[in-house]
Amino acid sequence: MLSLRMAGGREAAMRLAARTQLFTRATSLGGVESLIEHRASIEGPGTRVPQDLLRLSVGIEEPADLIADLEQALREDR
Repeated sequence: MLSLRMAGGREAAMRLAARTQLFTRATSLGGVESLIEHRASIEGPGTRVPQDLLRLSVGIEEPADLIADLEQALREDR
């Protein structure tokens, strides 16, 4: 599990999460699949989680494929 904060704020974080193809947009722990979530959206109004934060849970997929997926999602945002 890791978290990252996106330059560009909430909108950039939401765009990145929507553009990934191998990461599933979901909240879970303990599974074998790779997940991505915008935690502030899950917690709702009043959350103290930064709006630019994404949480990634890395599963058993090939690491190079996951990196490539994140890279393509970032490229589309430029």
